[in-house]
Amino acid sequence: MKTGVVVGLQAEARLLRGFGIAAVGGGEPEGAERAAIHLVESGVDRLVSFGLAGGLDPAILPGALLIPAELIEEGALYQTDPSWPGGMTVRRMVATRQVVASRTDKAALFRQTGAGAVDLESGAVARVAARYGIPFSIVRAVCDPADRDLPPAALLALDQAGAIGVFRVAGSILRQPSQIGSLMALARDAAAARQTLRRFQWPKQG
Repeated sequence: MKTGVVVGLQAEARLLRGFGIAAVGGGEPEGAERAAIHLVESGVDRLVSFGLAGGLDPAILPGALLIPAELIEEGALYQTDPSWPGGMTVRRMVATRQVVASRTDKAALFRQTGAGAVDLESGAVARVAARYGIPFSIVRAVCDPADRDLPPAALLALDQAGAIGVFRVAGSILRQPSQIGSLMALARDAAAARQTLRRFQWPKQG
């Protein structure tokens, strides 16, 4: 199968090590949908949502690999490709339209959905795959545990091209320097998640 991979960040595309055809969604649902449609119209017959995710289950630690069997978004349930080599590592993920930033909101979403983790892009990838009748999979790693409130600068980090907005992050830190410790912890955990994705063994394409 010819695989298209939707990523949120330009840096995440480099972690693919040549697997598939990558398209950057910019870390938000609308961009992910455009990227997925572009890939399908370019001739791929399988989609993968790849990148970082926020933990909802307190038992799932930063750096954990997430290959869910199903995805829930706004009440709709999508089954991932059951033939994905290596099987699944978690039963369910959830996709949202907005960042789930606080510990309180993460706990509430976990209670509501039973999902192990959350991201912004996989719902769009699932919808496009369903629309075109092709299989999809999710390969994610946790960068943000369930018990952490995201620092304000983290919510400003990405621009629409999927690159880090350095000046926006710096401005947020200047306005609220007390978040530096939380940002350093997030950076450490994101590095662990990227290392997990870098080591991921992709199936042979055929």
